[in-house]
Amino acid sequence: MLKRYTFWLWTAVVLLLLTAAIHATSLFISPVPENESERVLHELFTTYQKDLGGGFHRTFSDLFTALSSCYTFVCLLGGLVIAYLLKKKAGTEILRGITLIELIVFAAIFVVMAIFTFLPPIILSGLIVLTLLIGYILLGLEGKNENGAHTESN
Repeated sequence: MLKRYTFWLWTAVVLLLLTAAIHATSLFISPVPENESERVLHELFTTYQKDLGGGFHRTFSDLFTALSSCYTFVCLLGGLVIAYLLKKKAGTEILRGITLIELIVFAAIFVVMAIFTFLPPIILSGLIVLTLLIGYILLGLEGKNENGAHTESN
């Protein structure tokens, strides 16, 4: 089972959707300041509106929410695309191409998460990259088997 690319891609789908769900819940939970410094920082973060030009006045909380929701949507999109292709039994060539695209995108996301965030998003994005990488490698081996370039002898 662990040698089948479908297992690893379905695992990636589950991780992507789980990450999207976990991250979406964080959009609705407001952090509680634990001391006076955090209270002042939180108040400025949520009330101070910066002039961004063009008539846009947003708080840093608004900007953070926008960026944070984009991560949720990217994970949702990534999971749904792979799930759809697996459900429709797309060919290994198409799956390998889409998996490579997602691998590049989520590897970049992993690097950003590793530099700028904390343990849970680093672990989840790392697991996504790992499962996509294994699926991509196994898709390559499957493609060789389909083309007859690599046959297993007993």
